Amino acid sequence: MDKFMERAVHLAVENVKGGGQPFGAVLVKDDHTVAEGVNELHETYDISGHAEMLAMRRAQQALQTNDLSTYTMYASGEPCPMCLTAMYFAGIESVFYCASMEEAVEAGLGKAKTIYDDIQKPKSARALSMIQMPLDEGQENPMEQWKERK
Repeated sequence: MDKFMERAVHLAVENVKGGGQPFGAVLVKDDHTVAEGVNELHETYDISGHAEMLAMRRAQQALQTNDLSTYTMYASGEPCPMCLTAMYFAGIESVFYCASMEEAVEAGLGKAKTIYDDIQKPKSARALSMIQMPLDEGQENPMEQWKERK
């Protein structure tokens, strides 16, 4: 097994032993570990405290950048929709993972699969109700302000 994947799996195993979920992540650039993370939901009660999210946060804070386009993520499990989306926004180009989404479902960790399935539906058929509300007339429009900045 690749040394970075081995580390991600080791982090996940240790996290389970400590009362957490079986997820560990290692962010790599140029064959060097830049940051690591494990799911910290059981400690922080922060729903975004996933292994991949924490590894990215730590790297971005340390490097003072949002651009991780030359980095690779190694994760003990297939990334959930939140983590995958964050990786897209950060520009990460490659993700290697060990356990599949189906294996996570079999282990009783099926929320990510439910979300992946739900976001493929039309907005009107999703479990999470999303209702667009227009700005009031004369109200400042942040999107227009953004466009004017450029």
